Amino acid sequence: MRLFAAVLPPPERLDELGQVVDRLHRLPGAGGVRWTARPGWHLTLAFMGEVEDAALPELRARLERAASRTPPFSLRLHGGGHFGRRALWAGVAGDLDALRLLAERSDAAARRAGIAMDEHRRYRAHLTVARGRGDGMDPGPFLEVLDGFEGGRWEAGELTLVRSRPPVGGVRGERPRYERVGGWPLGGGADGAG
Repeated sequence: MRLFAAVLPPPERLDELGQVVDRLHRLPGAGGVRWTARPGWHLTLAFMGEVEDAALPELRARLERAASRTPPFSLRLHGGGHFGRRALWAGVAGDLDALRLLAERSDAAARRAGIAMDEHRRYRAHLTVARGRGDGMDPGPFLEVLDGFEGGRWEAGELTLVRSRPPVGGVRGERPRYERVGGWPLGGGADGAG
């Protein structure tokens, strides 16, 4: 199965972002962009790709250990940016050092569980809201709206393992579907490994 580790913002913080993204949908050029689905909005920590079922028990144990070694921390969604003409994203502010550390620990947990990970690169916190089609998008008009976005604070308290089910080929407008596979409280709180 295709997996990644993530931090999931709470629904009220996603609603705040959703109000801004609704405004983006009404801008010129918005029809040429693939918008990500709100139920799948997340902060990716470590993308693992295809993982064999046999690797899951060790991966779960190592992610639980990574979560227990990381205390909860404060974040907020804020501003925005882009990766060239490929992706438009909401930014993240708050305790970014703790978020980066959790990303590094998640990546290390996957590697130690025997999962072949892409080359390690510096973590950049973001929440993807849209992807360009074809030749990409002009992010300028969208960034003008996102620049003023200031979401409320929340406490990140869980490391979540998520399964990504890619869209079926040929179905226009279909998006990936995400399913929670497991979750572990930060700082070693009550067991949430369901």
